[in-house]
Amino acid sequence: MSVVAIVGRPNVGKSTLFNRILGTRRAIVEDFPGVTRDRNYARITRYGTPFVLIDTGGFEPASEDRLLAQMREQSRLAIEEADVILFVVDARQGLTPSDEDVAAMLRRSEKPVLYVVNKVDGFSQEAAAGEFFALGGDRLFSVSAEHGRGMDDLIEALLEALPASAKNDALAEDETRLAVIGRPNVGKSSLINRMIGAERLVANPTAGTTRDSIDTPFAYNKKRYVLIDTAGIRRKGRVQEKLEKYSVIQSLKAMERAHVVLVVLDAEEGVTDQDLTVAGYALERGRAVILVVNKWDLVEKDQGTMKKFTENVRRAFKFLPFAPIVFVSALSGQRVSKIMGEVERVSVEFNRQVPTSALNKVLEEAVISHAPPMVQGKRLKFYYMTQTGVRPPSFVVFGNHAAGIHFSYERYLSNKLREAFGFNGCPIRLTFRNRGGRE
Repeated sequence: MSVVAIVGRPNVGKSTLFNRILGTRRAIVEDFPGVTRDRNYARITRYGTPFVLIDTGGFEPASEDRLLAQMREQSRLAIEEADVILFVVDARQGLTPSDEDVAAMLRRSEKPVLYVVNKVDGFSQEAAAGEFFALGGDRLFSVSAEHGRGMDDLIEALLEALPASAKNDALAEDETRLAVIGRPNVGKSSLINRMIGAERLVANPTAGTTRDSIDTPFAYNKKRYVLIDTAGIRRKGRVQEKLEKYSVIQSLKAMERAHVVLVVLDAEEGVTDQDLTVAGYALERGRAVILVVNKWDLVEKDQGTMKKFTENVRRAFKFLPFAPIVFVSALSGQRVSKIMGEVERVSVEFNRQVPTSALNKVLEEAVISHAPPMVQGKRLKFYYMTQTGVRPPSFVVFGNHAAGIHFSYERYLSNKLREAFGFNGCPIRLTFRNRGGRE
């Protein structure tokens, strides 16, 4: 997926434009199952061509203020990750020296830039917008993000500017793609080198060695696989937490192409919010997940160390109770061979298809064991269940009151499906519809 970054000075209307393109005024803060994390990017699918949209903090090139400096670093990192940039200026305030400094920096990036003159709500702002041609753009897009004025032309130009990419092609049916994701310096590249038995990737103890996603095709047990190594934060040493979330962009792009996601954890540091965030995205996208605890050789152990660590991981990743956990050392090769065994097992589950007759037997037994709750004085009824897809396994249950299904009963049915058929390592998508077809 392509990445589009919205940049500009503070208070020019970047977040309003973000929400306008997104198509909703919902808050940027969203909830994941098991982890709450602020997001200033979103996956946009409403225009036919999907892309990731980033909303950045205000960019003040010369400010010494600590907060503004941090926001400036956010914007720079977003620009580095972006394929297309929306540079937003304020028609009411007019052209400023800061706008000129930002424009000069964007020209040096040599990336496609669309110049967006925001807050054009009337003739006076429209007439004054021409001064922004001094920034060097061939075309200005006069818009009002608040009222939607001029957005059609901007969206059309944006879609035309998105790069054509083979990453949007359908995945080969006989090929399993593994995205290796995790925080910087957890050993992702070293792990891939150990898995394929070659120094395919540059492995370095400095966080940020990997600059781009790198695909490595290989064969295992006469089956085709592709390992996708993803970049961490491109910074040495410690970084501000607000900068850290931009490392998720590479993981997002990799997960769009992957079937199975290997979430690599650092055994010495334990589970962090960043680990939970990227794993939450894998679940949101319906990917199979394997939790790989690397650097296990560096942990002091006794007889109960692995059991205790497993309990801590399960408690942290409570939204991924089905994910296998593998303890490895990429440096020594300890247990690394077990990863591909888990990948094979998870891939089988990810592609598992269950006959409708077997599904309905499980549904009938589940209802007998635990009847659905009453809704508006009426008992919920289920007529039948059928599988609608794989990668991940997806099912539809037809009944008489789809809107009345409580999430706890949905979880109960999902657990019954797992008890009967496995689906280890992968999520299950369960949809309820009235017999007439309405969800």
